[in-house]
Amino acid sequence: MEKTLTILGLESSCDDTAAAILRFNSREAPEILASVVHGQTDLHAAFGGVVPEIAARAHAEKLDICVEEALQTSGCDLRDLDAVAVTAGPGLIGGVLSGVMCAKGLSAGLGIPLIGVNHLAGHALTPRLTDSTPFPYLMLLVSGGHCQFLIARGGQEFSRLGGTIDDAPGEAFDKTARLLGLPQPGGPSVQATARDGDSKRFRFPRPLLDRPGCDMSFSGLKTALLRTRDAVISESGGLREQDRADLCAGFQEAVVEVLAEKTRRALEIYLQESPSEPVLAVAGGVAANSAIRAELESICAIQGITFLAPPLALCTDNAAMIAYAGYERLKMGQKDDMTLVARPRWPLDRTAPALLGSGKKGAKA
Repeated sequence: MEKTLTILGLESSCDDTAAAILRFNSREAPEILASVVHGQTDLHAAFGGVVPEIAARAHAEKLDICVEEALQTSGCDLRDLDAVAVTAGPGLIGGVLSGVMCAKGLSAGLGIPLIGVNHLAGHALTPRLTDSTPFPYLMLLVSGGHCQFLIARGGQEFSRLGGTIDDAPGEAFDKTARLLGLPQPGGPSVQATARDGDSKRFRFPRPLLDRPGCDMSFSGLKTALLRTRDAVISESGGLREQDRADLCAGFQEAVVEVLAEKTRRALEIYLQESPSEPVLAVAGGVAANSAIRAELESICAIQGITFLAPPLALCTDNAAMIAYAGYERLKMGQKDDMTLVARPRWPLDRTAPALLGSGKKGAKA
């Protein structure tokens, strides 16, 4: 009789503490028995962004609570777990360390395998969890801290075609929200405000579209919005609600156009490999943006390519994706021991040159 595997996943790389329990056998799609996420939005709201020290303390306080909730929801007992997978990087080091230490304790106490997972691999493998997508597929990973085009070739094999050389789109959305006095997280706030705006009133730059390749830049776009906001305030003596809406609409349209054009270029490279079932998948928190999804879906429809976007709950940080990525490692015979370390930096494609430079701890992305 074929053995069924039950894997606990833990995620604590930024400001979401999460635990999930997945059940696997080789003949059926993975089953998410439980997926628990405790956000920290209220803790960081007064600071206009995530404070690493506050996030780390909250993770340490919430991880065991999340595990207990996941067990109760799934109907499982600790003795039912066959392995524990945990985000070991990249991320805010205090939060990552909290998760790794929790996973080590569970592994040692239960005598089950410990599997360190790259957070980016969790996002990149989400189409395998949700749709059993065959390799290779093109992945646009677009989140608060990352933006990359990757060809996913295997559970541990990724080729990076390009990415952001500075701010990630999610970071730019958050900063835009702060500049305009909108609540955090910035992505949903900017999107909601943009619905009532005129995207043509303010023309923002489309960085790096005049250069070949798939690399992106969003820092200058944020600076352009700051200067435009200041000009509006100077001219009108303040910022009206319509001004905010128009600024959000113009900013969002610029991000969408940059991502759309770079996606076309990435698809051109990917399709040169003649995949039997070409797929463009998108994951990460910014993938929840409806304007971005609609534009990417349109591009795929025109080219006859399957477009995949996970359910919104699996776009943002979650532990189900970590449990699945752990399963991909485990079935290849890979696992870790108590020497597993928390890593603030951990590029998926180690053969590609660093996008954001590197230091003593290695490439940032």
